[in-house]
Parts: sequence; C-alpha cells; structure tokens
Amino acid sequence: MLDIFRGLKSLVKISHVNTDSPVFRLHYSITVIILMSFSLIITTRQYVGNPIDCVHTKDIPEDVLNTYCWIHSTYALKSLFLKKVGEEVPYPGVGNSGGSSSSGDQTDKKIYKYYQWVCFCLFFQAILFYTPRWLWKSWEGGKIHALMMDLDIGICSEIEKKQKKKLLLDYLWDNLRYHNWWAYRYYVCEFLSLCNVIGQMFLMNRFFDGEFMTFGLDVITHMEADQEDRMDPMIYIFPRMTKCTFYKYGVSGEVERHDAICILPLNVVNEKIYIFLWFWFIILTILTTLTLFYRIIIIFSPRMRVYLLRLRFRLVRRDAIEIIVRRSKMGDWFLLYRLGENLDSIIFRDVMQDLANRLHNNQHHRVPGMKDVDKIEYGFGVNLF
Repeated sequence: MLDIFRGLKSLVKISHVNTDSPVFRLHYSITVIILMSFSLIITTRQYVGNPIDCVHTKDIPEDVLNTYCWIHSTYALKSLFLKKVGEEVPYPGVGNSGGSSSSGDQTDKKIYKYYQWVCFCLFFQAILFYTPRWLWKSWEGGKIHALMMDLDIGICSEIEKKQKKKLLLDYLWDNLRYHNWWAYRYYVCEFLSLCNVIGQMFLMNRFFDGEFMTFGLDVITHMEADQEDRMDPMIYIFPRMTKCTFYKYGVSGEVERHDAICILPLNVVNEKIYIFLWFWFIILTILTTLTLFYRIIIIFSPRMRVYLLRLRFRLVRRDAIEIIVRRSKMGDWFLLYRLGENLDSIIFRDVMQDLANRLHNNQHHRVPGMKDVDKIEYGFGVNLF
C-alpha cells in the first residue's frame, strides 16, 4: 500500500520553473494529491476486506446478503435519529420499519447508496482540479522556460551570460506590448479554478442529497450543543449502522421479507474525508476569490504594478520600474514578474535596467506620459488587449 502512495509523487510534479501563483498551485498540486490519496484509501478499504457486514440468518448466506445490501443500498429512518439510543432505538435511525406505523412510511426512509461511488467521485474530482493547470500548461507553451536560458543559476562565463541577457533583452524589446492575450489566458485559468471549486461544492451537495453545503457548519454547531438535543450530522450523512431489506422465496413459495442490520465501517473514514474537504474547499474558495480581486486591481492600476514590482524585486531601481510599466502593457508586466521569480536576482536587475534604458532612449515604444497613466488608473482609455 505504501508503494501506491509513493507513486503519487510522479502524478503531480512540481516544476522548478514558476509559471503561476501559489494559490493556483494549491488547486492542481496539493488538492489533486489529497483527492488521489483519499481515493486510494477508500479503494483499498472497499475492495480489501469487508466494506459492509450485515447481521444474517442461517437461511441467507453471509456473502449473498452483504453483496446484495452493498449493491442495492441501505437505509435509515429519519424519525428515529433523535430517539434515545439504548432505550428507544439500538442506533440513531435504526428501528422497526414494518407495519402501518409512521416509521414504515417510505418518505421517512433515508436511502444510502453513495458509498460505493466515493472512490470514483474523488478520482473524478482530482481530474477536474488538474484541468485548469493542463489548460494553462498548453497555453503557456514553455515560454518562461525558454526565456530563462538557465539564467536562474547565474553561474556561467561572462561571455555566455552576456549573450543570453542580450537574447532575452532583444525578445522583450521586439515583443513589448504583445503579451496581453497570453496573460489573460492565465487569468482565465484562475477563474476556472474558482468555478471548479464552487461547482464541486454543489456537486458533492447533490451527491449527498443536499446535505453537504452546510455540513461543516452543522458539525461545528453540533460540537457546541448538547448531544442529546441535536442530531449528529456526521452520523446522519455517514451512519455506521443502517438497515437492509432482503426478499426471497420461502419453502412454501411465498415471498419472505428479511430485515437485516448492516455495519458500514467505511463511513468512519468517509466522514473524516468529507469534513476535511468541506473546510479545504472553503479555504480554496476564499483564497482564489481574493486572488481574482488582486488580478482586477493589477489590470486597472498601473501604479499598483509599479508598487508590486518594487516590493518583490528590491534590487531593481524605482525609476527603471516606472519607465517599464509606463511604456508597456499589463501582459508585459505579468511576463516580467514571472521572469523575475525564476531568474537570478542580479541578472534580472541588469535586464530590467537595460530594458528601461533602451525604452528611455528610444521612442519606438513610446506611449503617453504619467499623466495619461493616471487617467488609465481612473478608468479612462483602458486598453485590455
């Protein structure tokens, strides 16, 4: 089993080339590993050992009853979840379901049939979380890695270093103001990540018959309340004991009904998995939403771009950053920021200074001055592409 988990390292490889944000990496790296690990845990427990054990009679073989109840689902009675355990019911939701009593009403039954699909659902969720990363990887096309030219190490001959810096500078000069669409495609991938995590919350809510959206809050509320006065949401969604009805022909040819009590040990693991996923998805939603607000500010505020570059790369002079931001577009800023996080800090400083000098001395890429930048910041003449 340990060998299976070691194989997860090769599923999500963390590249030394940084082409995205830490929050985006939480989606396609950490979350994918978590979901794949949970899927493997459930798979090994589900198919190695007995995922369900039902109390049976001599008339029905044990394997037959267990297999039938696993395939055809089990159930509990909603009206019996608040009954006193040990006196009125043997377990929350488990009791007499026959006769004409209200407990025998079909509307009172809560059917549990999700447990055989949990491992597949977790695997499908992992694929969805990796999809924005796959999309950005195809759109990015290895641009950052190609422009780095091993300048992230900074240990090479001066002649080689000078040649590579000149190649990088020539590319930035020739393609200045042509990177907006490239940057916006990354922002689209971040937006897709937010849509994915919110959509998966609704997906799991449907998976658990509308009980998942408030699952974490219900658990917190239950922990603070008197246990006898409130239904445990973890037992309600992930019961350890349920009922199963098995029909067969008797010796006289009449249909006989057998009510069995089934133990679901797998739900002890399921409840821990999904309470963790509930809080993890909430954290991802908040962080990704804040990141998208941050992207919107960057798009519409050149002064914020200047501030962020100065904050992140303190070796680069302020006047050089201001010249570059003033005479370039948002996509160029995004490319330079990504390059700065990958290149050697001294080499990046030299490249930025040389680019600023060339922009200052040449009018080929001239754009309106800082007064017009102020207008752009307040929403006048915004050019997104």
